[in-house]
Amino acid sequence: MHKTQSSYPAQFSRYIAFDRDQWKTLRACTPLLLNESDLYSLRGVNDQVSLKEVGDVYVPLSRLLNLNVAAVQHLYQARRQFMGETTPLKVPYIIGIVGSVAVGKSTFARVLRASLARWPDHPEVELVTTDGFLYPNAILQERGLMERKGFPERYDQRRLLQFLADVKAGVPEVSAPVYSHLHYDIVQGDAQCVSQPDILILEGLNLLQSPVQHDGSRLFISDLFDFSIYLDAAEETIERWYIARFMRLRETVFQNPESYFHRYSDLTESEAQATAKRIWENINLQNLRENIGPTRERAHLILEKTSTHQVDKVFLRRV
Repeated sequence: MHKTQSSYPAQFSRYIAFDRDQWKTLRACTPLLLNESDLYSLRGVNDQVSLKEVGDVYVPLSRLLNLNVAAVQHLYQARRQFMGETTPLKVPYIIGIVGSVAVGKSTFARVLRASLARWPDHPEVELVTTDGFLYPNAILQERGLMERKGFPERYDQRRLLQFLADVKAGVPEVSAPVYSHLHYDIVQGDAQCVSQPDILILEGLNLLQSPVQHDGSRLFISDLFDFSIYLDAAEETIERWYIARFMRLRETVFQNPESYFHRYSDLTESEAQATAKRIWENINLQNLRENIGPTRERAHLILEKTSTHQVDKVFLRRV
């Protein structure tokens, strides 16, 4: 397990630390805007997010982000006024969500999107995952990268950077490629259209990673974020979640003959456990240690989860 921020002396900390009880008080009088029916449609495989979790963690976070969105929008308009530009420009607020495979990013992103979209000041909230910016399998096979699932070199980072730059520049319509988890590949000819949302949530593994060479400049994808969130848990906990998810998918999605992973559907219980553990150790754990984990403290907010998927510690970067 990497060293967590909570173990550093307070005088060296870039973050303000909250336990769960302290964090939940920051919701103030903000109402709970989701119900059990909403959560049922938003939960992922083996993710047990509850209404209590939403009230204690997501509601204070959505309140913080709502305040941030208003402040950033005011700043953009003040800058345009300073530059003599009188036409209002709608600039989306971009949130990056980062963390290991199986840490619960997808469910977190969906619930956060639903929570933020309930606020009257920014009802248009889009969610895009970086899976769509993976290179197609044909290119990955040509480059010998098929076994490097989720590693930075598997992504078309220049295309991702251009996508975010266009969104941030207020381009009326920007398209993102679409990824099929069933076929484990990019869907050729399909695209997700993003049309000047109030907020864009981008979810992925390596969003706080090293800079990209673009037009002679070295740019970080995270330079285009207004706010970033890192989901964290102990390595052994994430491993258990990964194996449990693999076993669940073996009983469901992998049974589909069209699934890329259909070959795993006939594995015995012990064979499936061993296969999941091997994939975790050889690919996902390595990626976590080498690429994802070291970027943890570049995030504006860190949420530490317990073995039950509940957030018990929050670290908010100082302004």
